[in-house]
This record gives sequence, C-alpha cells and structure tokens, in this order.
Amino acid sequence: MARPDDEEGAAVAPGHPLAKGYLPLPRGAPVGKESVELQNGPKAGTFPVNGAPRDSLAAASGVLGGPQTPLAPEEETQARLLPAGAGAETPGAESSPLPLTALSPRRFVVLLIFSLYSLVNAFQWIQYSIISNVFEGFYGVTLLHIDWLSMVYMLAYVPLIFPATWLLDTRGLRLTALLGSGLNCLGAWIKCGSVQQHLFWVTMLGQCLCSVAQVFILGLPSRIASVWFGPKEVSTACATAVLGNQLGTAVGFLLPPVLVPNTQNDTNLLACNISTMFYGTSAVATLLFILTAIAFKEKPRYPPSQAQAALQDSPPEEYSYKKSIRNLFKNIPFVLLLITYGIMTGAFYSVSTLLNQMILTYYEGEEVNAGRIGLTLVVAGMVGSILCGLWLDYTKTYNFFMTGYLPLGFEFAVEITYPESEGTSSGLLNASAQIFGILFTLAQGKLTSDYGPKAGNIFLCVWMFIGIILTALIKSDLRRHNINIGITNVDVKAIPADSPTDQEPKTVMLSKQSESAI
Repeated sequence: MARPDDEEGAAVAPGHPLAKGYLPLPRGAPVGKESVELQNGPKAGTFPVNGAPRDSLAAASGVLGGPQTPLAPEEETQARLLPAGAGAETPGAESSPLPLTALSPRRFVVLLIFSLYSLVNAFQWIQYSIISNVFEGFYGVTLLHIDWLSMVYMLAYVPLIFPATWLLDTRGLRLTALLGSGLNCLGAWIKCGSVQQHLFWVTMLGQCLCSVAQVFILGLPSRIASVWFGPKEVSTACATAVLGNQLGTAVGFLLPPVLVPNTQNDTNLLACNISTMFYGTSAVATLLFILTAIAFKEKPRYPPSQAQAALQDSPPEEYSYKKSIRNLFKNIPFVLLLITYGIMTGAFYSVSTLLNQMILTYYEGEEVNAGRIGLTLVVAGMVGSILCGLWLDYTKTYNFFMTGYLPLGFEFAVEITYPESEGTSSGLLNASAQIFGILFTLAQGKLTSDYGPKAGNIFLCVWMFIGIILTALIKSDLRRHNINIGITNVDVKAIPADSPTDQEPKTVMLSKQSESAI
C-alpha cells in the first residue's frame, strides 16, 4: 500500500516528467514498485486516481506522443480543480494531467504530537485558577493577581496573533509548531524557579512565555486538518486537535487540587507540592518538544484533497497577507462568526477562570470538588466536539450544533472563507475569543464579588443568548466543500501552501501487481 512519506523518489520514463503535484498515466508508460494510499482505494484491474480508473485517465490524458493542446487559463483552472469520476471528461484534458491526492500515514503522528503539546499548554493556563486560594495565600497576593495568571493568556494573544499568523503563512507549519512547543517548554522550566513566596514575578514571567506559546498553538488545528487530512476526515481531525487543548483544560481542573492540597499552615510542604507539579509539567513539555523537532513535518508529499491541490498549485508570490485580512473582514458571514465565536468561547474562558471562586463562595475547602466540576464541564464539551466533528464530515451542517463550538468554529470559518489561509481565519477567531474572555472575566468577577455568583452567571447567559441568535443568521456558503465535490465557482487565489523547506520530488511508481492488472 501507500507510502507517500518515503524520502526517495522513483524515476519515470525519460522525456515524460511529472507535473508538479500531478500523476499523468499515458498508455505504455513504464511502472515501478511504489504505490500511494489513494483516497478511494484500488479496484481490481484498475489503478484509480481521485476516484477515476486508470483506463479513463489514460483516455483523458491522451496516448503517448499524442498532440499537446495548450489550455486557456480558465480551462486549466477547471481541469485542475474538478475531480474526475469514472468516465468523466475534463475540459481540454488531452494534455492536462489530473491532480494526485493521497493520504499520508504520518498524518496521525503529526496530529497526536500537536494534540499532546497543546494539552500541556492548556494545563498550564488553568493550573493556577482552579486552586486560586492556595496560590493567593502562598504568594501573598490578591485574587486579581491570580486571575491575571489566566487572563495573561488572553491578553498576549490579541497583539501577537497577526505576526503569528503571518509567520504561519510565510514560514510554514513546522516552524510555527516548533515555536509553540519550545516556548511552552521554556515557560514551564522558568516556573520551576518560582517556588518561593517572594517570587510571584518569576511565575508570572513563566506564564507569560506559555501565553506566547499559545499564540502559535491555537490557530493550528484547522491548518493541520486541511494540510494533512482528506475531505471525509478533515472535521474530525480538527475536532481531535482541539480536543487535545480541551483535555489539557480538563486535566488542569483535575490534577492541581490533588497535587497541591490546601496546606497553608505548612508552607514547606506546600512549596514541595507546587514544585512537584511544576517539575512534572516541565518534563512532559520537554519530551514533547523533542518529539515535535523529530517527527513534525511541514506537509505530506501529496495533497490530501482537491482543495489543497488547488491551493498548492497557486503561485505563492501572488499571496498578500494584508489583502487576505481585508478579504476576511469583508466577508459578512465570517464577521458574524467572529462575534459569535468570541461570545461563546469567551464565556467558557470566564467560567473556567472563576470556577474555583464561585464554588468556594458556597462550599469552603472544596477545591478538589471544584476541579471535578470543571472536569465534568470540559469532558461534556469534548464529547460534543468529537460528535460534531464526525457529524460534520458526513453532513456539513456547520450551524447546527452549539456544544462543539471550538472545533466547529474553526472548520466553519475555513469553509466560508476558502481559499483564504486557515491560520489567519482561526487566529482571528481566537483573538475574538480572548478579547471577550478578558471582558467577561473582569465583568463576571466584579459581579460575583459584589452580588454573588448568580449575578455573574445571568450576565453570561444573556450574552450567550445573543450569540445563539447571531449564529442562526450566518449563511452557510461551503466553498472548500464545493471544490472537493467538483463545483468550481470559487476564485482560488494564491496561498503559500508549499513549505519553504521539505521540497520533495513528486514522483511515483506503481506496483508490479498494478502493472500486470493494467
């Protein structure tokens, strides 16, 4: 079966070079031993590429040495974007090879590594807030200081999202992943040196570095899903990538109250417990950074979908980051999604930050149970995320659910803004969530302290109701999905989808068995 990630390319017949990202199959062409994992699977007696049997592809490509008719630009675009089915004809296709799409086994490794270091980053975000009273007593600061250890994640994201998405678009996925994992590791180690009562500023410094790392993490799920996964699994992949971050929040609710119980009458024991949590986090973060450096690749050798094939074939020099930003803000459905995503996710950030304070208002000394309540909150959302991802891969009904809003928002944004960069649209969604998160946390915190948790919760419920109404107004124009099913009414602009590194030869050979079958 397929090995798209093999480092060595295979030679093809002299005088018949393969076009970039394409697999022409003229009659009589020699074949070799390598094959690829095609999305529709091989059938007996044929070699299907993008769902078309080898014989129909040969007919579309023309016999060896046949006339080569140049295509008009619009015909070339149509031939490149329209996936051919069995017996389908492509306009002007006598010399136009069809784009080869294949699924790389490495995609699961990339997804797993990203999900795990995203988990550690989310854990570090919430590890202070869920035992805010413990850190308040240890460092001798106010609850607002402890709240800012969480809100600094939100504050750092807003000004840094634009350079971060520019870096993702121009320097690629691998460098962005290394920065996210590396800064996450560095921040964790700095916290290890802050386990003294007068060193609150050191723990804040470490948390600031982790918050910068988050800027290079939160925008990647939709990019990883689009670059590595096929049309029927892209939403599930995005949901799984977001799931890692949600799972980190869940672990952040569960473990800190267990690892650092409230023993403020014994400062030395409390310091030892905090140190254990910090060093354990650092060890895991270091391992994941090493794995990222070893195994995280920029992109597979072959695009996984017709939509990615179209983007990778566009000249990168035509891409303009500023123009992409302007196009996104001119897109009314995306602007509505930007607001609703910010409201829904910002409300979640606010509740997560203030959960310990709300619970302890009525149940003093119940830090562990507060963590369990937070765990239940997040796990319920994780189930919704996976169910939504599976549902979306088969139905594409993006404004149907609310429980899985985090991955749903990312994928919906990619669909309605294609072919704009996935990293840019996801980054703007996250920036909106951080802004609303800061505002909601400050407002809900003030209402909770002055009037009680009920007033703060009513405040959030009103805003979430507004978000539901705005969500219903979003028009579902699924541009990427239309490309994948062969509807080419989208103006595909240049997106720098090719990596600045990892430029691998796009050659392929068929197995002996396939040769004999043909």
